[in-house]
Amino acid sequence: QVQLVESGGGLVQAGGSLRLSCAASGSIFSINAMGWYRQAPGKQRELVAAITSGGSTNYADSVKGRFTMSRDNAKNTVYLQMNSLKPEDTAVYYCDADVYGWDPDRGRGAKDDYWGQGTQVTVSS
Repeated sequence: QVQLVESGGGLVQAGGSLRLSCAASGSIFSINAMGWYRQAPGKQRELVAAITSGGSTNYADSVKGRFTMSRDNAKNTVYLQMNSLKPEDTAVYYCDADVYGWDPDRGRGAKDDYWGQGTQVTVSS
């Protein structure tokens, strides 16, 4: 199976920076697109940034120019550098990955979507 583990969340003042990491582990053959999502209390989960296996990125309008997503394919890890943070960036941030890996239940390789457990980001004003 595949696990995604996020880290790097915390409490920061407005204008500050944080760097989130998401590491994928397990029986992985390849990882296609990966994404960062966030969910604030009372709101729907929204896409923050996404990156293809080739490194192409796209961002939500609300974070363009402030957030940068990158990936290290050798480490199966993605990062989200968040600068100029605002109170409205406060949310639980989740990592998502489209993975082709070994599925022991099916006894073959399979493509599945996996989510991390989330990491809290709180920006104080």
